[in-house]
Amino acid sequence: MGNLAGKRKSISSNKTVSEMVDAATMEKLEAGFQKLQAATDCKSLLKKYLTKEVFDSLKTKKTSFGSTLLDVIQSGVENLDSGVGVYAPDAEAYSLFADLFDPIIEDYHAGFKKSDSHPAKDFGDVDSVGNVDPDGTYVISTRVRCGRSMQGYPFNPCLTEAQYKEMEEKVSSTLSGLEGELKGQYYPLTGMTKEVQQKLIDDHFLFKEGDRFLQAANACRFWPTGRGIYHNNNKTFLVWCNEEDHLRIISMQQGGDLGQVYRRLVTAANDIEKRVPFSHHDRLGFLTFCPTNLGTTIRASVHIKVPKLAADKAKLEEVAAKYSLQVRGTRGEHTEAEGGVYDISNKRRMGLTEYQAVKEMHDGILELIKIEKSL
Repeated sequence: MGNLAGKRKSISSNKTVSEMVDAATMEKLEAGFQKLQAATDCKSLLKKYLTKEVFDSLKTKKTSFGSTLLDVIQSGVENLDSGVGVYAPDAEAYSLFADLFDPIIEDYHAGFKKSDSHPAKDFGDVDSVGNVDPDGTYVISTRVRCGRSMQGYPFNPCLTEAQYKEMEEKVSSTLSGLEGELKGQYYPLTGMTKEVQQKLIDDHFLFKEGDRFLQAANACRFWPTGRGIYHNNNKTFLVWCNEEDHLRIISMQQGGDLGQVYRRLVTAANDIEKRVPFSHHDRLGFLTFCPTNLGTTIRASVHIKVPKLAADKAKLEEVAAKYSLQVRGTRGEHTEAEGGVYDISNKRRMGLTEYQAVKEMHDGILELIKIEKSL
């Protein structure tokens, strides 16, 4: 990131018309800010931290990719029910628009302050992570994923059609070199047959064009160009190319063997990184499109059946809070728990190592099972 500051300095001291934020964008920014101010029932972090002072200091800035504050906030302005409301259009945006991103990051990531630095990547002793439910009574399935961005490319809103194609080419050729358990096939969304599409839907592998939050952030342009899915022959390892992030690397299987799932993810992430350099920030860790995924970018989750705790939601939330776990409905965010089955994952991704994030979730799940057994 060091050279960006220098590049930016030369830009600001020598403003030409193209480096200025144009009038139409400025007009949209002003209107967006007014809309947020007027929305009294809006609870997003964007509304909380985009003060008049911050807005005025950032509204004229532009990254070397041409991104402005509008690219950062437009999804949250359009969708007033957003929880967060901001996305980073490119890696530079986290530095240039830090006055908005930093407090949002601190709020979401449990006190990760402006003065804090995310630790270096550390997957830890992968063999020390075990099976959280050896009897197979409670945990239905286990999944660990991470997000990665490819160095030298901006995020979705700034990508050209040619870049999408180029990235897909790099990713698919890299993945086709994977060996052993990770060996599989890449399926581009472009020109996908109905049969393949249906097969991927049945396996719950296919991602759809972005939801309204991503649409409003301009993250779905040139769809389905450059998007695709890779999975291994056992269907326990999956990579999404250019969905929300450049890469989503996913390891999963039935049952509660978190150790096996984690080891597979670590092997894959290390293998891919040897061939595709990832965007990394000294302070923020691995960079992603949405600030909630920064740092380790790790989300370790289980689908777990805890009918007794489900009946005592307060107790469930209490244990979850103690271990920084996030409790969601069966089908993820904004859904209900079907038959007492919850999707439970680690909430903290920043300021701790990959190993610590997975261990926190591991310990929390063991505790939930212990309580469920005692009720």
